Amino acid sequence: MSCRSTKAQEPRIGAAGEFNAFAAMQPRAPAPTPPQRRNGAPVKSADVAPRGVYLPNNNMLAPHMRSPEYVQISTAAAMTLGLMPGRMHRCGCTRCLNLLLTYPEGCRANCAYCGLARHREAERDYADRNFIRVDWPAVPVEQIVEIVARAGTASPFHRMCISMITHPRSDADTVSVLSAWTRRIDPLSIPVSILSNPTTMSRQDVIRLRDLGADIFTVALDAATPAIFDRTRGKGVQSPHKWSKYWEILLAARDVFGPQKFGAHVIIGMGETEYEALRLVQQLVDLGGHSHLFCFFPEQGSLMDHLPATPRDQWRRVQLARYLIDYAGVRYEQMRFDAQGRVVDFGLPRAELDRVIDAGVAFRTSGCPGKFRDDISACDRPYGDSPPSDIASFPFAPNRADVRRIRRQLAVPVVQEDA
Repeated sequence: MSCRSTKAQEPRIGAAGEFNAFAAMQPRAPAPTPPQRRNGAPVKSADVAPRGVYLPNNNMLAPHMRSPEYVQISTAAAMTLGLMPGRMHRCGCTRCLNLLLTYPEGCRANCAYCGLARHREAERDYADRNFIRVDWPAVPVEQIVEIVARAGTASPFHRMCISMITHPRSDADTVSVLSAWTRRIDPLSIPVSILSNPTTMSRQDVIRLRDLGADIFTVALDAATPAIFDRTRGKGVQSPHKWSKYWEILLAARDVFGPQKFGAHVIIGMGETEYEALRLVQQLVDLGGHSHLFCFFPEQGSLMDHLPATPRDQWRRVQLARYLIDYAGVRYEQMRFDAQGRVVDFGLPRAELDRVIDAGVAFRTSGCPGKFRDDISACDRPYGDSPPSDIASFPFAPNRADVRRIRRQLAVPVVQEDA
């Protein structure tokens, strides 16, 4: 989301023709945390009272902030709310307000690709950890609700999303934050999504969130296969998540929220083939849901920060194929794949495929829908999975130069424009 990273800090992006194979994408093993750093002990023992907005600063001890009184928000959201100065490259910050639950103990999971992972408590307080490439300021929920309610119909936000973490209080505090929001803000004017933590949830929790006004329920599968899930989110990294539990809650969301009101996050480039990723995308569509794609881009401080970002040709092919499955009625069985599972035919006549590519929507950030079109996400996550110099997920409509570059990355010839 931020433009602050320098080229020297950016990881290698694989060359065209390469792909991030399973064997190559092994996370590091998490190191043990010193006892004096576990479970937010320094923050809790000092018990420094928070004073309004907290901007992450690893050179000082974080205040003792907890949900539901406090949540963290992305740098882009803080700019949009007027709580931080700054501008975003080529776009007006963000249309989705993500509220991330926060506690001194932090997230008790240890996902290999995540900057919020438990193993990082050895090096920095939870409120100071980067997540999808940026800092997340901590803000009182009451202050956020007041700013958005005061803006009324002029609010720039198309959607609000409560992002849960793995913590014993996460379920109850999600209810409290959602209730604080809907007391002041009509969920019909700014719909609410839930980015869930299935590990701590039951079907009854899913029902309760719907009844309190949540519009869409999402599950961050992230991994496209059970083996990758276990290696990056489960036993492989001493983390509590289980593929079966995530699917249990995903299927509960299908039943409770209904068609087109649930979805799953999938990170591309963590060791799956394009065939495996698109088979999952098709499975989600067949269930009545949607997939929200993320391009793997190693997070500094994570257990996968030494690994290469997803090659652009791999990413573009999956983006395009996913869009065709989700919104153009093409099935993955109509596509053809090579021996390495790469898409070699998208299952559409060339003229139709060219029209989809040139429209550019397929290459925009995917997520919960915004106000105007189902295939244009409110959750635009500016530069969350790439540097601005080589955009993976476009947070705005790609222009002609962008589309030409996308075509080169897809290895699809550039359409000749009339003079």
